[in-house]
Amino acid sequence: QVQLAESGGGLVQAGDSLRLSCAASGREAPGRPANPGAMGWFRRAAGKEREIVAAINWSGGSTYYTDSVKGRFTISRDNVKKIYYLQMNGLNSEDTAVYYCAARRSDRIVLSTNQHDYDHWGQGTQVTVSS
Repeated sequence: QVQLAESGGGLVQAGDSLRLSCAASGREAPGRPANPGAMGWFRRAAGKEREIVAAINWSGGSTYYTDSVKGRFTISRDNVKKIYYLQMNGLNSEDTAVYYCAARRSDRIVLSTNQHDYDHWGQGTQVTVSS
């Protein structure tokens, strides 16, 4: 089983920055260590549906950002360390949510904005932005 563990959330003020990290571990199958394909960051604000924030393909050459975070957030990945990042700058109160990283299987390298295309999920990390 592939495990994803997010870290880096917290309470910040409007305008501040945070970097979320997501570490992959475990095994995708017997004898096959975790090797996530495309990755995504999602978030769920109180009383709202979970939504895509950003996604990245396996190579890192293709990315997607939801409109509200374009120019402020950057998604990246280190396939050697199996750590995936979401750099968040210029945070505002609308960014307050639980943030989840999600991974597609190793053979699914194309990014997706559909949460149902993701096979593995982290437990989430809370980001709270005070105004």
